[in-house]
Amino acid sequence: MGLGFPMEDFSLNPLDLSGGYQVRLNLAKVLVSDPHLLLLDEPTNYLDILSLRWLTQFLRSWKKELILITHDRDFMDGVTTHTMAIHRCKMRKEAGPTDKVYQQLLLEEEIHEKTRINDDKKRKETEDFINRFRAKATKARAVQSRIKALQKKDRLEKLSEIRNLDFAFKSASFTGKQLMEVHDISFSFDHDGPPLIDGLTFSVGKRDRIAIIGKNGKGKTTLLNLLAKEMKTKTGTVSHHDQLQMAYFGQTNINRLTLHKTIEEEIMDVHPEGNRGAARKICGIMMFPGDSALKKISVLSGGEKSRVLLGKLLVSPSNMLMLDEPTNHLDMESNDSLVEAIDEFNGSVIIVTHSEMMLHALATRLIVFDDGKVTLFEGTYQDFLDRVGWKSEHDSGAPRVKKNRSRHTSVNKKQLRRERAELLKKKSHAMGALQKSIDEAEKEIVRLEEKIEHHNRELIEASRNGDGDTINILTKKLHDSKSKVDSLFSTLDLRRTEIEDRTKVFDEELQDLLTV
Repeated sequence: MGLGFPMEDFSLNPLDLSGGYQVRLNLAKVLVSDPHLLLLDEPTNYLDILSLRWLTQFLRSWKKELILITHDRDFMDGVTTHTMAIHRCKMRKEAGPTDKVYQQLLLEEEIHEKTRINDDKKRKETEDFINRFRAKATKARAVQSRIKALQKKDRLEKLSEIRNLDFAFKSASFTGKQLMEVHDISFSFDHDGPPLIDGLTFSVGKRDRIAIIGKNGKGKTTLLNLLAKEMKTKTGTVSHHDQLQMAYFGQTNINRLTLHKTIEEEIMDVHPEGNRGAARKICGIMMFPGDSALKKISVLSGGEKSRVLLGKLLVSPSNMLMLDEPTNHLDMESNDSLVEAIDEFNGSVIIVTHSEMMLHALATRLIVFDDGKVTLFEGTYQDFLDRVGWKSEHDSGAPRVKKNRSRHTSVNKKQLRRERAELLKKKSHAMGALQKSIDEAEKEIVRLEEKIEHHNRELIEASRNGDGDTINILTKKLHDSKSKVDSLFSTLDLRRTEIEDRTKVFDEELQDLLTV
């Protein structure tokens, strides 16, 4: 029952169930088998929000071992103690939630890149030093020392780019107050049965974030189709403002893609006045780079088709997004990008989702399908859980899952990037003065070495002429210049050591951002 089977379904033949409920039945069989180790691969697929909440509670109280694969970060963080990540063909396991692992990887790669740039700069300085003083007998030992140090030090390679969805929706202007007015609408597929929607009234402002939530099969997608006027209401009205420009991502919209067309052609169909280069750019953003944009729709997976639909939305200027479970088929990073793009969209959003992470991050108003009726709730999802809650959870007496996520991971990432940028700016300023001192010392060494060569030539000439006074003066000058050169080399070593030490301190401060 926790996985959504009503009592009247218990006597059904399993083969009479839909594909989604057959998956739920297999999950139920695994859970009741009481194994020592649960191995769950995407167990939230086909689960609605209430079943997902029940499964979260069940796994939290699971006393034995569990290994879980899921793209639902909120669910994963709610039931796991450690996170194992596959990154750049390597596996790592860390105690704590996914956010800690991603921040750790982000900072490590930042440190790697800064270290690589710094090492390359030092390597070039050392190579310049070797080339400049290789022929100087007086510097033979210093040159050999640097050659050996260079040979021992491994060269850090530049990290290859990892592509993730990173995009923004294109907003259209709107000067009115309400994009849509919905008045007393009702709808039913069966004229004799109870209506799916009965007497629903609400309006949509130009910056609203409205989430439609509830169990599967209760009418959420139907409501979106009614709002988009793709279906007609039984009673009531749906009024669109004259300036409304809607972008609709639906679960069944992938069936509207033309199978014999390429990805590029599908994008250009939406934006015919755009050029091929602009279409290719959108294809690249949606992770179809280069010639992969020429793949035909017929060979794409369901997830790839969903990305094509998202790409079509990107080239469609709109002031209202209507999204029906847009996170299906997306990985964690792509989910984060989608939430960030929705959050920054300068228009209204109506979204059907079972993702509590998205609800906590985005929703400011709710349309709730629960207890056999649909109601409008003015407030956030956390407000709904605190003040109303799901009826089935009240009836069962099960503990309610409370999560208060006022900030989404992508927002945390933004803050992390800002703090990291400030720290790197501070580091750059501090290192700039030290590097300037090194540059000036190296220039002075070159100048003095040229001066020493000049004095040596003069000394040879004075010796030939037997000019004792000049020999004495030049000998003193040579001694002074060589002493200054030795002193400057010592200064260079000190400055380079100081740069290394201060770099280490800054890198540790970067690392400390993990604990913020």
